[in-house]
Amino acid sequence: METVAHTIRLRCGAMTHEADVQQGAETRPADLYAELFGKQASTLEVVSTGRLSQVGARPPIRTYLAQLWKRRHFLWAEARAKVTSGTRETLLGQAWLVINPMLNGLAYYLIFGLVLGAREGISNFLGYLIIGVFLFQFTTQCVTGGAKSIASGRNLIRAFTFPRASLPISVVLRGILNLAPTLGAMFVLILLLPEQEHWTAAAGLFPAVLVLQVLFTTGLALLLARAAAALPDLNQLIGVLMRFWLYGSAVFFSIERFENYPWIVGIMEANPMYMVLDAARDTLLYGVVPATSTWVGLGAWSVGMLVVGFLVFWRAEESYGRL
Repeated sequence: METVAHTIRLRCGAMTHEADVQQGAETRPADLYAELFGKQASTLEVVSTGRLSQVGARPPIRTYLAQLWKRRHFLWAEARAKVTSGTRETLLGQAWLVINPMLNGLAYYLIFGLVLGAREGISNFLGYLIIGVFLFQFTTQCVTGGAKSIASGRNLIRAFTFPRASLPISVVLRGILNLAPTLGAMFVLILLLPEQEHWTAAAGLFPAVLVLQVLFTTGLALLLARAAAALPDLNQLIGVLMRFWLYGSAVFFSIERFENYPWIVGIMEANPMYMVLDAARDTLLYGVVPATSTWVGLGAWSVGMLVVGFLVFWRAEESYGRL
């Protein structure tokens, strides 16, 4: 009996020791956490896979648009900061936003207006040239900057999760902020030119022309951002292509110079930037309402380019983080 009792006591002691060891193992991590951080151990939550989402995955288009809308204030703030910092190291600062297109216009006037005689047959050639140079430069800045936006924002893409369309859209917003003082200078110059134009009610349609140009430029910036992300060499060609586009948009000459070549006239009249410049000149210089065909063509180009550019960019959303 004593032997049996002794065996039972040994077994009970071993079980008690095992329980103490298990209890100590269970409480020791919590005690260690409390000693190190001075707080209670954090609780763990089991999350089902249905509540997880892939990082960098392409969201539905409605969700994508909602994400862009939520970041609208940040995009404006970022664009303003870039505009301010872009000319901070120069003596004239933001005055270069006006001086640069004026110098370009002066160069085109001397070369094409005086030397090559392109001003012949154009009423108020200086105003014609100013409108062409100032508005085309806005499109050039947005298109070239938008095409490079993915490459220049590669570190930001890899570090944070956000709709990648924010990058080219931010470039366009920056261009709009740069355009504001440029337009002010353009209006003053038109009013002070020797061949003064008396604005009519048609001038009130100019903001509509500008809105259509912004829509078209935004879509083109998105489209080229996607293309340049897939083919970086395209950035080297865009400058040359923009130069050809400049010549094909009648920035410093009249389309009537090619009246003997109807096919050239047809191509130029289908050019969306020619439509923008032609409508802007009609409203600001010549006091007439642009033709219905101009409104229809420019509206189709603007809405179509915005939709196509956005969809093409959105479909490749997942690829930008792997570049």
